[in-house]
Amino acid sequence: MLEIFALLCVIGGIVILGALAYIDLKTYLLPNELVLGLACCGFVFHLSTLFHYVTLEDMALGAIIGGGLLYVIRGLANYWYDEDTLGLGDVKLLTAGGLWLGPEHILIAAAAGALAGFFHGVIIAIYTIFHAKVPVKSFDLSRLSVPAGPGFAAGLLCTAIYMFCTLPEILLP
Repeated sequence: MLEIFALLCVIGGIVILGALAYIDLKTYLLPNELVLGLACCGFVFHLSTLFHYVTLEDMALGAIIGGGLLYVIRGLANYWYDEDTLGLGDVKLLTAGGLWLGPEHILIAAAAGALAGFFHGVIIAIYTIFHAKVPVKSFDLSRLSVPAGPGFAAGLLCTAIYMFCTLPEILLP
């Protein structure tokens, strides 16, 4: 019976990550209700797998590390650029991701998400230059705005796929 809850949480987590990425692309916002839903799915998932992947203590530590890391980066970037650089929704997203992944894997997910966000930004910059026919020399890269949520969602999903690759063996003994 617990296997069904674990499977539903995985499906729910994937759907919520997709919805968060889509909404952030369109609105540059990550709704608190969806981020909370992702966190709840993570908690119920680990509860239903009897904390096979991550202990309760590691869940808390992962949330603190994931959210804390991005909160510090946000504070430094806001100070450096003297404007809002990362939203608190991104901080909350990595906090929820830390509940799913624990302390070690949330760092991998954050790095993978930053890399995915970088490539997303490069694609947007190239598209903007060619679509708007803006001369490369007059293109102001410092004004390029890229939502961070889709990159972090991709990093979380890729890391979760790696981390939970043994899930079928646990669900179907």
